[in-house]
Order: sequence, then C-alpha cells, then structure tokens
Amino acid sequence: MRIAIIGAGNVGSALSKAAVAAGHTVTVSATTAEKAAQVAGDTGAQAAASNAEAVAGADVVVLAVPGSVAGAVADELAEAVRGKVVVDATNPLNATFTDLDIEETAAVQSLQRRLPGTPVVKAFNTIFAGRLGSPKESGHLLDAFYAGDDTGAKDLVAQLLTSLGFRPIDAGGLRMARALEEMAFLNIALNAGNQWSWQSGWALLGPTA
Repeated sequence: MRIAIIGAGNVGSALSKAAVAAGHTVTVSATTAEKAAQVAGDTGAQAAASNAEAVAGADVVVLAVPGSVAGAVADELAEAVRGKVVVDATNPLNATFTDLDIEETAAVQSLQRRLPGTPVVKAFNTIFAGRLGSPKESGHLLDAFYAGDDTGAKDLVAQLLTSLGFRPIDAGGLRMARALEEMAFLNIALNAGNQWSWQSGWALLGPTA
C-alpha cells in the first residue's frame, strides 16, 4: 500500500516506522523539509518537500497533525486527495488539553465536510504513538477502532490496521467517531492525571461473533 503521512511528530514518526516495517511504501511530510528528511532517515520512509508532494502517489493519506490544524491541512490538500482515502488520526483537544473542541457530533465530520467527494475514515486516534509498533499486550492484540461512511474506504483502512498487527474493529459510521474521540481523550486524561507511561491501549474482550 502507498501511504502518505502528513505530520512527523510522535504519531507520524511511529506510524511511519510501523508501516515501513509492515512492507508499505511510506512518504512523510512535516512542517519543514528538514524534519521530514530526519524522520524518513530514522524510519525508512521517503521524505517529501511538501504535503502536496507527499500525497501525489498515495493510495491512503493519514493526517497525523495536531487536531487544531487538521482543518487547515484538509483545505490545503482538498484537490490533491481526490480519489484517495483520507484517514483522520487526530484528536480535537482544546488549547488547555482539558476537553475536546468539537463543532459537530464528531470533529471528523467537520473534516469530511471540507473534503467533499473524498472518503474520510477515523482511525489510529485511539492508539498511543508508543503502541503503534507494539500491538500486543498480555497476550491480547490491541484493538484499532475505525469509523467512516464509505464501505470501500473502511475496508482499505481495516487492511492497513491488520497489516500493522492490530485487530480492526468497525465502530460504524462517522457519527460513531465521537465515541472514538472521547475514548482517546479518556486514555490521554488517565495517563496525564495518573502519570502513567502512555502505553495503555484498548482491547474489547469477549465473543464478537
């Protein structure tokens, strides 16, 4: 799979490394070409000089930027991502990290409105960067929840999640992404409030069929 990762922070870097290790062709962009080159060198990905260059040959485009700038990045890439699948890995934290900053039912719905005709899938946001390369805990695969309104796009994202070693869980349509954004916020708050090691993850136990 050809994957463009927009953002080279903790999540973008960790996802780049995990995706390359899984055999995908990964291109990464960052706020500067130098940062992209550094992360590419560390992870085995290819570096792009700009966001537009990163997405040019991609099948899947992952937004791994701060939630506060996701809309602006979507506006920038609206034409360039037509015909591709966009994955929203962001969490819409407010400026003080004390709550979520959401205009609609879920932040990803606002993102989808900025990208008409391009399927957007919420995924990766419930997984900490430190777990992207280690999807198993105490003998259990960690679950990777995803949500979207386009069945084909969701199937492609599920394949990507599986290739990285996670168990993909279809949470439903984009409306259900609100639950995923709240799950991520809960995990963030628990780790920050209890000084945990940012290694906790979600696993749904019990029969699923």
